[in-house]
Amino acid sequence: MSTLEIRDLHVSVETKEGPKPILRGVDLTIASGETHAIMGPNGSGKSTLAYSLAGHPKYQITSGTVTLDGEDLLSLSVDERARAGMFLAMQYPVEVPGVSVANFLRTAKTAIDGEAPPLRTWVKEVRGAMDALRMDSTFAERSVNEGFSGGEKKRHEILQMELLKPKFAILDETDSGLDVDALRVVSEGVNRVRSGGEVGVLLITHYTRILRYITPDFVHVFVDGRVAEEGGPELAERLENEGYDRFLPSGSISA
Repeated sequence: MSTLEIRDLHVSVETKEGPKPILRGVDLTIASGETHAIMGPNGSGKSTLAYSLAGHPKYQITSGTVTLDGEDLLSLSVDERARAGMFLAMQYPVEVPGVSVANFLRTAKTAIDGEAPPLRTWVKEVRGAMDALRMDSTFAERSVNEGFSGGEKKRHEILQMELLKPKFAILDETDSGLDVDALRVVSEGVNRVRSGGEVGVLLITHYTRILRYITPDFVHVFVDGRVAEEGGPELAERLENEGYDRFLPSGSISA
């Protein structure tokens, strides 16, 4: 059983005009086996939370704490956070020309576990995960994300999650750009990982459509860098019907 605790987290990003506060005091606790959906309008700080937890250098932690099983996550480097059990599926996965998917996956697994997985069992595991995600086996020999469609990139992100087996997976708008078939396949992959009860999931999304396939335990509404409201799956349904206007007195979405 693992726990990720975020306490009074404040984060700024550097702009041409100087540091701009984005997160303004976020409190959140995620335990193994739980799925937390983070919803909110554009500019509310959802992706900032994701990249801050992963250790992106663009984001400056100005105050607050984040601990993983009591260990200070913010003191760790990006690779140390990954080895501690953090995983980020990016909204816009980058291309890595010249590095095959097969080599990338095995190198990542070796780095996280501290030893290379046995080749025979590893190949079988990779093939099984690819089959479940309906990925052609030839993808293993292609360069990471190079020439991949949006759906293929997102399936590759979930493939990584299935194989690397993190303690906590942050999915930053994994549903972005997916058609209904790809969304269903990706959601099935997330549900397979969740079914073991060992992975905590932080699912960031604008829309409720992915929540028709992945039922969250908790829903948190982000507005202006803070958690404005919390609830269960019924809160997502209310947002679907009412939108975010009730959280914004002016009726405008913050930048």
